[in-house]
Amino acid sequence: MPIEKEALQAIWLTIKLATSTTVLLLLLATPLAWWLAWTRSRWRVPISALVTMPLVLPPSVLGFYLLVALGPDGPIGRLTQALGIGVLSFTFAGLLVGSIVYSLPFAVQPMQHAFEAMGRRPLEVAATLGASRMDAFFSVALPQARTGLLTAAILSFAHTVGEFGVVLMIGGNIPGQTRVVSTQIYGHVEAMEYASAHWLAGGMLLFSFVVLLALAGLRRNGSRVLP
Repeated sequence: MPIEKEALQAIWLTIKLATSTTVLLLLLATPLAWWLAWTRSRWRVPISALVTMPLVLPPSVLGFYLLVALGPDGPIGRLTQALGIGVLSFTFAGLLVGSIVYSLPFAVQPMQHAFEAMGRRPLEVAATLGASRMDAFFSVALPQARTGLLTAAILSFAHTVGEFGVVLMIGGNIPGQTRVVSTQIYGHVEAMEYASAHWLAGGMLLFSFVVLLALAGLRRNGSRVLP
């Protein structure tokens, strides 16, 4: 069957959202994962719990509180309005904020585990050779944790592609603006357009299978390079 215009818009918006979320998450989650891996601060446990909360919270609950926070009377909404940005709810920017929060543990945890598995020894060796902390981080830590970084990128992208409850609560289902593949499928099912729903859902199934294959390959290759 021919691809509908609305379906193409939803696919493009989903790819755009997942790509933007993944890039921003890697930038935000890498220093956070590094801090969680090595800090002895008393704040480590509560911050780790806060980062992990999206794994156990129902997406509708997370989406509701994000909607309140981003809305005109919420703290973030008041700030964005004062800055002249406007309200972020029911916009692509709002979807991006929600996706970053919702997928944060999928980026932080693989990198944190990779940093912890690396141990302090490589950094100590780099320090004895005169490398600064920043040099050691970029030239030693990141290359050694590459499997964790790749896993974080794949999981963040895939999780964003598959999210439904959060994006529906924050962005609604506005064609061309906030309608992603998951909400497009929901709309087709509501309208009893099962053929169109099957086409998009089948694509999601194939995508999920490819992601799992990629993760399995990363784990296998990562285990080969471990000492």
